[in-house]
Amino acid sequence: MAQAVGGTSATYREVLGATGALLPVLSFFGRLPVAVIQFGSVLLITRTSGSLATGGTVACALALGQVAMGPVVGRLADRRGQRSVVLCCSLLNALAIACYTLGALAGLPTPLLVALGALAGATVPGIGPLARARGVALVRRGGADERVVNTALSLESTMDELSFVLGPALIGVAAFAGHPAYAFGAAALLVAGCGSAFALHPTATAVRPATAHAPREPRAPRPRMPREVRLVRLGLVLLGVLLGGCGAGITALTQKLGQEDQAGLVYAAMGVMSAVVGLSMAALPERFGLALRWRVATAAAALLSLLLIGTQSLPGLYVAVTVFGAVFAPNLITGFGLTERAVPRERLAEGMTFAASAFVGGQAVTLAVAGRLAESHGPAAAFTVGSVAAALAFGVALLVKAAPAAPGFTPVAATPSGSGRGA
Repeated sequence: MAQAVGGTSATYREVLGATGALLPVLSFFGRLPVAVIQFGSVLLITRTSGSLATGGTVACALALGQVAMGPVVGRLADRRGQRSVVLCCSLLNALAIACYTLGALAGLPTPLLVALGALAGATVPGIGPLARARGVALVRRGGADERVVNTALSLESTMDELSFVLGPALIGVAAFAGHPAYAFGAAALLVAGCGSAFALHPTATAVRPATAHAPREPRAPRPRMPREVRLVRLGLVLLGVLLGGCGAGITALTQKLGQEDQAGLVYAAMGVMSAVVGLSMAALPERFGLALRWRVATAAAALLSLLLIGTQSLPGLYVAVTVFGAVFAPNLITGFGLTERAVPRERLAEGMTFAASAFVGGQAVTLAVAGRLAESHGPAAAFTVGSVAAALAFGVALLVKAAPAAPGFTPVAATPSGSGRGA
């Protein structure tokens, strides 16, 4: 056991040696605003409008804006490089979040809030998936094996989970302090500052723009995405539905119990367990392959999500979501690992952003539908939607086979400006 822990620690040190110490910090705080506005939108709009259904509808519009533009951002990053794309989106997103928050506080009509929410989602800089693409490029160009690549993906997914711990917690603290809008103000400042710093970090050149490979030759046709990538995206959509159903159910149950300000803290409890398990994923042996991992993880999610349906008290909710949280990070980490393995190297950033958008898209639609179901039929209805989605995700996982690493990746030569060491 001690040897396994030591080996895992050494692998994480190898990943941080390739990325530098500062890059994960910047990417974490740069992606935190996404967690704040995704989860907090339901609470913010519900608080200002008095309707959970309206909160779900506006949150759905925000997420759909991100879904629609996320792959576009990834494609632009593949073609133009991450630096200019992330910098532009970070500044626009900060402005859009500020306008959205002011609109909610001003009590604007629902159609206008939907438009502002969609704009806030559409301008998200996609730092999470782009950090995955950058991290994978950094460790691969150093000749790292698949274990180190999987550890880099585990670290990125764990930071996602931690952001979805701290994001809801910030919303909960802001609600206790006076209003969820306080957290939205912090989100605007973070994406402007840390998002810009992530864009300007020297490692932004780790993933070379596609136009840099052959600038004077006619553009070659883009390589097609394999079947496995599309199956994984479908599975991630269903996992998004699962999380959306859980989020709507948590909000509805805490509201029913007269403890609506606890929703963010309950969500954070689920995220803490998920993050802890996510960090330990690097210790799994390579013989426990990605396809098998996903089948086990989706099956466990389908079974443990049943605990939420019968929950009717706040202590019971904390216990149920904490237990359920243990299986969520393995699902996301494995889904992104399967994506990274199968996508063509020239479309890595696009593939990662599309995978993230698939997950967010499932969550977005569910926020609107499950929010209305919970309002009409109670929290159990929203939790049931999530359980059905988890069962379907297991069915998709049975069809997925881990593909060999996609060919065509040409790493950037290690240079002082692009290595990330000592950053």
